[in-house]
Amino acid sequence: MSKLIVLYKKPADPAHFDKHFREVHVPLVKKMPGLRATSFGPASTLDGGEGAFFWIFIGTFDSLKAIHEALASPEGQKVVADIPNYSPDAPTILHLESTDG
Repeated sequence: MSKLIVLYKKPADPAHFDKHFREVHVPLVKKMPGLRATSFGPASTLDGGEGAFFWIFIGTFDSLKAIHEALASPEGQKVVADIPNYSPDAPTILHLESTDG
């Protein structure tokens, strides 16, 4: 499995970020072809403090190729185009070749 990991810095308006992400962005994400599972939410340090990132999204796909195909699809392009609507700063986007199990 391959994971698409998106790391967001704390925005000026965390409440707007949270509301838009859950109500608008996630429904767009769930339409991406090849998406197997998602996990997302606010991030903190182990003691509950603010970490380097405010929010993390993880999408599971069959392969890195599937991630690229999903992002290139019309649905994926809508997802990418929506990011500035809730996050003025570009997120950090990573790939993890997962060894779940």
